[in-house]
Amino acid sequence: MRYLIFLSLVFTGCTSFAQEQIKATPKLVVVNSYKQYVASVKANPNNELVEIKKAIPSIKLDIRYATRNNFMQQVMYKQARAFARKPVVESLKKIQKELAKKGYGLKIFDGYRPYTITVAFYQKASDKNFVANPAKGSKHNRGCAIDLTLIDLKTGKELEMPTPYDSFSAAAAAKYEAVSAE
Repeated sequence: MRYLIFLSLVFTGCTSFAQEQIKATPKLVVVNSYKQYVASVKANPNNELVEIKKAIPSIKLDIRYATRNNFMQQVMYKQARAFARKPVVESLKKIQKELAKKGYGLKIFDGYRPYTITVAFYQKASDKNFVANPAKGSKHNRGCAIDLTLIDLKTGKELEMPTPYDSFSAAAAAKYEAVSAE
């Protein structure tokens, strides 16, 4: 549990940036060209999207949207790769190192998500509470959100969580409290 709280704290800086960005612009601005992306990184190097596996080789990936094993039941990504903003990846690196001392590690399901995928999710999802409204975009679109779980490094098995990945049940809600102590 201590690690989950730590994860929440680590990403606060990126979350605050994303919230400020939304408040500062009345209309969502979608970066849809490489030229715009390069300009964004030049203006703020922390906007750089870093490939997580290259930066943290020991991290495990299970990029579900590159498979049919997801709520959409279709392949959404052409490649099973995960990206996040530089500060997020640096935080993940620290977390991975600390977890390894206890025999645990991270498994990443998703990171940066292209805006077009957010639109597709919103159109198909039966429960809009678990997908981002494209009018606002998501923290995934900004490279500030990571879908992950903890694994036992000896067995490679996932630790018990309240729900499996991509669950739209009540137990998947961020404020759901009826979870086991484990």
